[in-house]
Amino acid sequence: MLMIATGALFTAIGLVIGSGGAWLIAIGGSWYYLLAGAGFLLTGLLLLTRRRLALWSYAAVVAATLAWALWEVGFDWWQLAPRGAVVVLLGLWLLIPGVMRGMRPSGSSPDTAVPPLWRGAGLPLTISLMLCVSTAVVSQFRDPFDRPASSPTPKARTSEASVDAPVPADDWHAYGRTGAGLRYSPLNQITVRNVDKLQVAWTYHTGDIRAPGDPTETTYEVTPIKIGDTLYLCTPHNLVIALDPATGEERWRFDPKVRKLSGLQHRTCRGISYHRSPDALADVQCAKRLFLPTADARLIALDADSGDVCRAFGGGDGTVDLWRNMPHVQEGFYYSTSPPAVTSGLVIVGGAVNDNVSTTEPSGVIRAYDVYTGELVWNWDSGNPDATEPISDGQTYTPNSPNSWSVSSVDEELGMVYVPMGNQSPDQWGGDRDATVERFSSAVVALDLQTGAVRWVFQTVRHDLWDMDVPAQPSLLDLTIGGDTVPALVQPTKQGDIFVLDRRNGAPVLPVFERKAPQGAAEGDYTAPSQPASALSFEPEPLEGKDMWGVTMFDQLACRIQFHSYRYEGRYTPPSLQGTIVYPGNFGVFNWGAVAVDPVHQTLFATPSYLAFVVRLIPRDGQEIKDMSSGESGLNENHGAPFAVKMLPFVSPIGLPCQAPPWGYVAGADLTTGQITWMHRNGTVEDLAPVPLPFEVGVPDLGGPIITAGGVAFMSGSLDYYVRAYDMATGERLWEERLPVGGQATPMTYRAKNGKQYIVVVAGGHGSLGTAEGDSIIAYALP
Repeated sequence: MLMIATGALFTAIGLVIGSGGAWLIAIGGSWYYLLAGAGFLLTGLLLLTRRRLALWSYAAVVAATLAWALWEVGFDWWQLAPRGAVVVLLGLWLLIPGVMRGMRPSGSSPDTAVPPLWRGAGLPLTISLMLCVSTAVVSQFRDPFDRPASSPTPKARTSEASVDAPVPADDWHAYGRTGAGLRYSPLNQITVRNVDKLQVAWTYHTGDIRAPGDPTETTYEVTPIKIGDTLYLCTPHNLVIALDPATGEERWRFDPKVRKLSGLQHRTCRGISYHRSPDALADVQCAKRLFLPTADARLIALDADSGDVCRAFGGGDGTVDLWRNMPHVQEGFYYSTSPPAVTSGLVIVGGAVNDNVSTTEPSGVIRAYDVYTGELVWNWDSGNPDATEPISDGQTYTPNSPNSWSVSSVDEELGMVYVPMGNQSPDQWGGDRDATVERFSSAVVALDLQTGAVRWVFQTVRHDLWDMDVPAQPSLLDLTIGGDTVPALVQPTKQGDIFVLDRRNGAPVLPVFERKAPQGAAEGDYTAPSQPASALSFEPEPLEGKDMWGVTMFDQLACRIQFHSYRYEGRYTPPSLQGTIVYPGNFGVFNWGAVAVDPVHQTLFATPSYLAFVVRLIPRDGQEIKDMSSGESGLNENHGAPFAVKMLPFVSPIGLPCQAPPWGYVAGADLTTGQITWMHRNGTVEDLAPVPLPFEVGVPDLGGPIITAGGVAFMSGSLDYYVRAYDMATGERLWEERLPVGGQATPMTYRAKNGKQYIVVVAGGHGSLGTAEGDSIIAYALP
């Protein structure tokens, strides 16, 4: 019976693999699966007739599978495993005594004795299986994706003289520590030599967790700030909390009483902003003030010492109404999730609009308010970019214009604010976009601080059809290029390019070249003939059939069939009715966490992520859209456009990514040369797989890194629940500590009055990524 069951199993596998392989060949894929299916089928038939020739037949399958796998992917364990695991396990099954005893040589009766594996019909299969096992062992010690550091290790700074002089070395005054957005601290108490001794100093729980009626993406993305002797943070429901930085003891909290909002896509608060009046105005009310953006489109000024509202700001209640002069007012469709930019006299705020719901969205206007009174000083409307004087009552801004939902940077010496811009909704169809706003879509825009006038524009994607918003805060530093000092701007993008520009005029510092782009947009739309690309780029290699992945050969075959069924011609393949693979996907190689920049060594620390998405256009006037409910996963309605969009990650039938790992790295780069200096896969599937196994696959990160002058970089945003420290020069992992839930936020560091340097991590989980939710603020310090 065992022999019959085994033969039936091999026959069934042969039929499944063979038929799938025939389908794959018909759409342009690999021949392996058809041939392997034939081998399984032959082996199954021989087993059903109890012939030892089945062992020879299956030995050929095993040997051919090993040769094919090595030819396609080399010694990459994570790609070899799905190709060979089932094949090897079934080969071992054939060699067990209970199966071999039922076989007979040609023309003979069934044997009663099992021949040794090293002699007779079992020998070829034994040899081929041993070769597979040996290959698996060798591949455990090789990582074809690892790029070790080749340059000497730069020494840590011995001086704490801050490169960001306006901010004391002990403090962290803004989302990126300063308005320059470097995410770099001049503190060096924690170094590569002692970071492994870090331990929890205190833990605080905010008490703010997801509530009934909240959107799925209710999440902690906040980076706290530290001013003097107080640590400040905000929560997803826009509570502002002040803590003692040495103990984590709560000092005060402010609740803006944000009401429940229908239609809200995101509920998060990435941070609050700080302003200190000059000494000459030290007696002004709220001499030290915080600015809080809220989910119901308010900008609130708070006294940093007490948490009371600064009533002289705005309409006498400490509040500016960001819905003022907005078109298409609809609850939950406009709000600000990122901290505003603050200068000596202005608070500058953008906002998020609900993506891909309709073509009648609020405006993406950028507004600058007087930091003391809340009076509107200027407004920059991309639909009317030359008219920046404050808009009159009764007028409205341009509807549905590109918005800035991320964090801006400021250079007060040059008199500019640098604004990362998103796309015009809908993201995947642009046939009706206005040429005026197209100029500013998916671009970095430099605005004059005094007037809001456009000083320069650098567009990272032309006619963006892929949701490639510029998602991250630009980093501002001075670079030494050819012996000259260049005031530079470093801009990470979702597509993996890092553009390094002269921040005076937007001219490239590192080369930018044109790359031809695939054509053939949907009816009524078009694609740009070429797209800009940077010499410094973490863009992944284009996908091929051999890059498809799975836990077994079966789901890998399914992914290969999907891959060849969709449209894919590399980066910037336009959305289509049949479905288009978008890679990198709109999750982004980089997102709002940005990169961390060391202005001393002129290097950066990055956490590139790689996930492919599938986008399919659905005609709005067709039956299919009528059959779909608005709640269907991944469906973007796009009312007013000719197409709705179905957008989902590119995953296998069992829900794993169809593209092979690694899906996430840590990496370093030299900003003066554009060279990637090292790159290592990062993160495990411990918190992603059904069985919590800590396999170092390399998982995506959402939440940025920081760098310290001690030569250490920190990050906590990978999809496993860890905070980790790395040697900035080599990427070597120096320390890691388990978090209670996902830490999808950017850490920060400061020194308290007790003389200790602390690393603070926010672990609250992320709704749309499915990491467990929590409310922990955790501080680490040396003993």
